[in-house]
Amino acid sequence: MRARPPSRTLRRALLAGLTGLTALSLAAAPSASAADPGETPNAEVITDWNLTAVQVVADDAKRPTAEPFLWYGFVSAAVYNAVVGIEGRYAEYKWDVRGPRHASSEAAAAAAAHRVLLTYFPKSQARIDAAYADSLAKIPDGTAEDQGVRFGERAAERIIELREDDGRDSQVAFSPTPGPGVWQPAPPDYRPAAIPWLSKVRPMTFDSPEEFVPGPPPALTSATYTKDFAEVKAVGKKDSATRTAWQTETALFFSHPLPQQLQAGYRDYTERHELDIVDAARYFAAANVASADATITTWSSKFGYAFWRPVTAVRQADTDGNPDTTADPNWLPLLNTPPYPEYMGGHCANDGAVMAVLDRLTGGDIDLRLSSTPTGTTRTYTNSADYNRDVIDARVWSGIHFRTADLVGNAVGRDIGNRALDHYFRPLR
Repeated sequence: MRARPPSRTLRRALLAGLTGLTALSLAAAPSASAADPGETPNAEVITDWNLTAVQVVADDAKRPTAEPFLWYGFVSAAVYNAVVGIEGRYAEYKWDVRGPRHASSEAAAAAAAHRVLLTYFPKSQARIDAAYADSLAKIPDGTAEDQGVRFGERAAERIIELREDDGRDSQVAFSPTPGPGVWQPAPPDYRPAAIPWLSKVRPMTFDSPEEFVPGPPPALTSATYTKDFAEVKAVGKKDSATRTAWQTETALFFSHPLPQQLQAGYRDYTERHELDIVDAARYFAAANVASADATITTWSSKFGYAFWRPVTAVRQADTDGNPDTTADPNWLPLLNTPPYPEYMGGHCANDGAVMAVLDRLTGGDIDLRLSSTPTGTTRTYTNSADYNRDVIDARVWSGIHFRTADLVGNAVGRDIGNRALDHYFRPLR
């Protein structure tokens, strides 16, 4: 695992101490950057364009549930390639093209994000173009800026090319045969299953959406299912008498849309830890690409198994063949049930992927500060175990998941996150 990089100020101080060294000594220094590491830009352009991506994808386009992770993965990968293609330090993602040595990596990052977002979200052109103008206004006019823009557009075109015919928006029929254990639309609004095409999208770091799909959910008559059923029925009920105030707050805290909650946390971490443009680009790309693949895998599992949600299971327990489960036809969960099948838990799969990535990028001190609109509170997590514990519990206490689905999802997500860093975003030396 890589220790947290020194702040920009510290890097400059360290660089000043090298003034008396010979050119040979400088050439031998362990840096893969094309430019002097003391001149590496800060991460402002990375956080600015991440915020713009959130505004475009979540606010303007209103893409539902976990789908934004896919688009954040595309944008972050293009920005990452644009930056490291000029600055070096890390290997490019599915690309092997070097930018001009003295090109502006800030201009390249802005151009890459601009091109990707405009390609997929043309209705937000005014917002995207305004953000682009703001970014370029901060960069001196000249050859470096022009070269950076051209290279950033090439980086974006590479991602767009990679994602052609990847299964997005394909027609996927989903009409499971009704029966015990089978998903069906849930109260109060009985919405149809959302974005089934996501289950067929080609992942970003492996080949098939089914590659990491786990084994099936527990059988309805198994001891595991019986235990999970009893827990969520008691503690996940809307007016539960056993759920504590802390458990309720935790459930509500993690009801904030996860893609946007995490992006804000990443921006906060980047600013507080003064990451430079290279490490920030890697941080966002690794986390968001892993999340994109965790989301695709989750949907492949959900729509492959079509397992019922707790609200259906509790209301129809008299049909499950299990003598140890009792039906409650009026049962409702604390949170409204999302409109797609239960197994595996998608929130927890994304959490597992992100935590695996952040553990390795930060040396285990994730220092992730998250805020939640539903509760109006902020939490800081310093280690992944505490975070994973809380999100797994939260989905059960919300009444929308069985515990096994969350545990399995979290484990699968960790595998996906580790695989992403095993194969991509690796240091050049």
